[in-house]
Amino acid sequence: MIIWLNGTFGAGKTTTAGELVELIPEARIFDSEYVGYMLRHVRDLPQVRNFQQWPPWRGLVVETASQLLGYLGGVLVIPQTVLVEEYWTEIRTGLEKAGIPLHHFLVHTDQDTLIHRIETDGVEREARQWRLDHLPDYRDALPWLSREATTVDTTGVPPERVAQIIAVDVLPHRA
Repeated sequence: MIIWLNGTFGAGKTTTAGELVELIPEARIFDSEYVGYMLRHVRDLPQVRNFQQWPPWRGLVVETASQLLGYLGGVLVIPQTVLVEEYWTEIRTGLEKAGIPLHHFLVHTDQDTLIHRIETDGVEREARQWRLDHLPDYRDALPWLSREATTVDTTGVPPERVAQIIAVDVLPHRA
């Protein structure tokens, strides 16, 4: 199965993913951003603002996840922001066609907490600004994200607890 952690940049997806793999022994993180990094080296791809705009990225994420699960089994935890509904639908449909159970979570926090997390994160200033610049895209995506994902409000909740909430939802018999 796949546990997909969606949400805006700086919401805590990667930290939560790390906690989840500690709770679910057969789980491992698949960082689908590396598929985008790989594609950046391909000549003649059009210039885009975000590698998710390349159709091969979406197809390769589905195929790579499918191959990994077929080879390793278990659970893939994918901490990846997807804010374009069309892209999400393409990924979800591809995973469904591959017969892979998918649990989609929206890691969400209130605006003040989110801005505080971004501004106090240890990443370089340029990365913090990039995250802040993408907040309007996230706000615009919230209506469809709220329909497509189970929302987990992380406001004032430590990452360990967020991971426990998700693990209980996905694997209730283990709680």
